[in-house]
Amino acid sequence: MPRAIFDRLCDLPARVMAGLAAAGSAAVLIAALVFQYFGVAPCDLCITQRWPHLFAALLGAVLMVLRLPGAVFRAGALAGAGAAALTGAIGVYHSGVERGLFEGPDSCTSGPIGTLSAQDLLAQIQAAPLIRCDEIAWQMWGVTMPNLNAIASFAFAALWIAAFVRARGRA
Repeated sequence: MPRAIFDRLCDLPARVMAGLAAAGSAAVLIAALVFQYFGVAPCDLCITQRWPHLFAALLGAVLMVLRLPGAVFRAGALAGAGAAALTGAIGVYHSGVERGLFEGPDSCTSGPIGTLSAQDLLAQIQAAPLIRCDEIAWQMWGVTMPNLNAIASFAFAALWIAAFVRARGRA
């Protein structure tokens, strides 16, 4: 990020920083729904990543609309940072599941079948979700949606933290 853009971001009021972070989370949610509309179905981990974004977007809307006391705003900014960092961490985990670095949740990945009986294997197949978390649903130049979510989410967390610090400096 060029230094001038960074300096301008740091000069923004705390409410604007929180609003930008919340708008970013809302944009990620909208983008996910657009991808889903055009046929890129989400897996369980994709859906899980959406909930903290929804929280952050709604929280940011509340903080932008209401003139809350400084301490309440700062608590909200920390909560927004936590939500953004949480979805970023889930994005990192999901990226690792897609790349085979981490074992994914049993609910959306394939497990070893060597010790399963034919009946157990059939039950596992029938209970398997349609979209698996350990398969890459979309990528461009090797960057997947969980990768993008993690990068964006940590940037939003930094904005929330900057809003907290800026609001603390004004108290």
